[in-house]
Amino acid sequence: MSPESIFRLHLALGYVAWLLCFTVYVWPWLKSMAPFDAQRAIATLHSFRFFGLVFILPGVVSPDLPASFGVPTAYGDLATGALAMLALLAARKRPVFWFFVVAFNLVGAVDLAFAYYHAIQAGVPVHAGELGATYVIPVIVVPLLAITHGAAFYLLLRPQRKAARVLANASRT
Repeated sequence: MSPESIFRLHLALGYVAWLLCFTVYVWPWLKSMAPFDAQRAIATLHSFRFFGLVFILPGVVSPDLPASFGVPTAYGDLATGALAMLALLAARKRPVFWFFVVAFNLVGAVDLAFAYYHAIQAGVPVHAGELGATYVIPVIVVPLLAITHGAAFYLLLRPQRKAARVLANASRT
């Protein structure tokens, strides 16, 4: 099997495994929480995205890893992690918290989309071995990050049960 095929299989299976785990354990837990608490849990996970800077750390990735992939991916992750940390720091000021929740999810989702685009353009799947120790990030970590961004957007956009009850009770009086 070619390195490209192994990488693509690892990536696909990373999504399958995380979707199975997320569906059974994480999603019911997040849906049962208040929106603030659920978003705070997701922000906590994404606050570790500063680790993406490893894509530009000499000695960890191959010097042959294309900069067109590594550099934007590293700084996109750093920006997302910083915004998630700001959301957590702003938890006592709810409007500021919600601003940073939306910001880190938008920046993070765009970062992941661009990382996939840049990886394909740079031929990263063909030369997956150049990722070195960071190989685990796209095949194990990125699927979880993508899934939690999807969950965060869903939770942000779904109608709030409490607000719906208040409106329903108000209309009865």
